[in-house]
Order: sequence, then C-alpha cells, then structure tokens
Amino acid sequence: MRLIMRSAVTLFVCLTFVSALVVAEVPRAKPEDVGISSERLHRIHELILRHLDAGSFSGAVTLVSRNGRIAHLEAQGLMDIETKKPMATDTMFRIMSMTKPVVGVAVMMMIEEGKVRLNDPVSKFIPQFKDLKVGVALPDQAAAGAGQRSGATADIRFYVVPAEREITIKDLLTHTSGLVSGRISNQENRKVALKGKESNAEYIPRLGSVPLEFQPGSRWAYSAQAGFDTLVLVVEVASGQKFDQFAHQRIFTPLGMKDTFFYPAESYNARIATLYSRTANGLQKQANPNFMNGVFFSGGGGLFTTAEDYLQFGLMLLNGGQLNGKRLLSPRTVEMMRSVFIPDTLPGRARGEGYGLSMRVVSDPLQRGTALSAGSFGWSGAFGTHFWVDPQGKVVAVLMTQTSTPGLNVDFENAVMQSIVE
Repeated sequence: MRLIMRSAVTLFVCLTFVSALVVAEVPRAKPEDVGISSERLHRIHELILRHLDAGSFSGAVTLVSRNGRIAHLEAQGLMDIETKKPMATDTMFRIMSMTKPVVGVAVMMMIEEGKVRLNDPVSKFIPQFKDLKVGVALPDQAAAGAGQRSGATADIRFYVVPAEREITIKDLLTHTSGLVSGRISNQENRKVALKGKESNAEYIPRLGSVPLEFQPGSRWAYSAQAGFDTLVLVVEVASGQKFDQFAHQRIFTPLGMKDTFFYPAESYNARIATLYSRTANGLQKQANPNFMNGVFFSGGGGLFTTAEDYLQFGLMLLNGGQLNGKRLLSPRTVEMMRSVFIPDTLPGRARGEGYGLSMRVVSDPLQRGTALSAGSFGWSGAFGTHFWVDPQGKVVAVLMTQTSTPGLNVDFENAVMQSIVE
C-alpha cells in the first residue's frame, strides 16, 4: 500500500497561474513573489511523503498562502485506498472541530447585530440551561475521574452542587463552561444522547440536565461537541434561521465557499475522502460519526469542505473580517476573536498557547515549540485537519487528511514557516 501511495498522482501547482473558475477564487503566485523559497517549500512535500511511506494516512492536501495569494497547493497520496483513487486538490474532507471557528464567526455576527452578548447567560436562549448543577466526584473517585481522556470505563460516583453562576456565551466560546468536558459530564451525557433524526432544538435542551464538570469559568477543558452544538442553537434562536441556512447565506456564499456543507448532496460523494483510523493492521475504513443524521447541525464537528474553501474563511479573518469586498465582521470583532481570553496559566491550557473566542492563540512560540509568530491563531480537527492564520507574516495555511496523526500539525507549521525567507 505504501508503494501505491508513494507512486500516486501528485498534483503540484505552486507555480501555476489559472484563470478564475468560480467567483472569488484566490489568486496564485510564484513562491518567490511572496517571499517564500520554492526549495524550502518543497519540504512540505517531503514531510507528507514520509508519512505516506510510514502508513500514517492515505493522502493529504496542503495549502499555503501569503499576502492573499496561493504559493503552494498540493495533493499527495490517495483519497481512497480500495479504489486507488488519487487525492485531488478539490477533495472534500470532514473537518470536525475546524467547524468551531465557523460557529464562532456566526456568534460574533449575532453579537455585532445586538442579538447576543458575550456575557449573556445561555438560558436567555435555552431556558433549560438555568439552575445547572456541577458534578463533584466522591473522594475515592477523584483520582480515577481526573482528566477528560483518562481512558477509564467504569462509571464514576459523584454528587452534585449548585453552579455558582450561569454559564455564558463566552464560557461556551472559550471552553470554560464545564459542559460535557470531562468524565462525569461525559458519563451523564450518554444518558441523554442524540437519538435518531433529532435536530439541535430537540436535543440540546436535554443537556441542561447534565451536571457541569466544574464551576463555570474556573478552568479550561475542551467541550468536543456539546459546547458548540449548543452555540448553533443559540444562533438559530437569535437569527430565526436554521443554522445551515444561516451559514450558507451569511458566511459561505459571501466568501465563495461553494464546496462547504453539513450534508453534501450525493453528487459530491465521489469527491469526499475516505475516513481511516490507524490500527496494528494498517489503515482501516471508518464510518461517519453518528451525529451526522441529516438534520442535526454539529457546531462541534459537522462540516465538510475543501482546502481552498477553508482558505477563503482564513483569509477573511486575516483581512479583518472581509474578503473580496464582502464584509462579515468588523476588524475590531476579529481582533476580539483572536485575543487571549484564556491564558495558558489557567488549569487545562497548553503552555505557550492561550485561547480566544473559538480558536487557539499562540502566546509564546518558544514555550509551545513552534515556528509560528506570536498572535497566530487557528484550530484543528480530530480526523487530521489543521489551519492557522499568522497576521504578522500574512500567512494562512491549511492541512487536510482523514486520519489523526500525532505531531503532524506542528511539523506542518514548522515546514511552512521555515520556507518564508523575507
């Protein structure tokens, strides 16, 4: 399989100039024209090739833009192993948690319109979120229950206390709410889980019965799905629209993101990369997550998109909320999103990395061990996708695979940033 991947068709368009095929296509540039070394840029190709040879994933699309122009766009490997179908630059990927910044932008649009405030209690939009409880592990359970991903499977015994305050929109955007973000809350969430063809409006109110993992605002812990799934319902209530309609009308269409959907039509199936997990026997095909039921819009991880579509989103953020004459947010609002609301000193945060409104923010590159500039911001997806915006270097980069690969994101960051020579 590795030989097949290595010999798969590779499309390398760093030096190509193509006419616009769709509205708002991002212009191309020779790397040297935007201060990037072609020779050094090729190290991205070599990085991906090493992982293909190691069987880390079936294929990848990598994209680098600087000063608003694409200097590198490459597809390597296979989008499907069984059919030996080559990866293509317009392949669509499940981006999982890279959906969260899109939801963050939607929430900020509602804030700009005065329909939502950062400090609003969530109960203003979803009454079932009033008078929440906090789960506290019994003394003999505390060690076993520490951490969201301890790997423990036995139920943890706990009692509940009243939440000291209501959870707010800001708490959800910054993962400081305690909503389904640890062992107690995950355990209890399973009892009210999404059923069948339920919508956000049908399912999310039940989360109000799930104990929070900690007192709101007291620490940072990642709410993989529930927090941003809840924000989707907040936007629906505030805007009066279903979230997919809102996203397409207010975000995707203005940005020219023509290949971005929660539920792509069947005509797109041939362009969707196969999802794989890594096992002792190699890469094994995976089914879609069960929350993809056709009517539930997961703000925590429901979108499909392409590298170029997501680049449009990143460029909008780089440009202070506008792209190609279409303004989604004010520069001040984007500045708020990429400000450090949650420092790395708060329990739960990684060193050198703060958290803004729906995205990580690099606060200390040396502590984080990355070549990114301080102030760079972005996020990643559980199935091997990653993006960031570097305002200082005017860089937006996107990595798309469909298999989680530890260490790949930072290696990709370093490969991109070492190619910038002026």
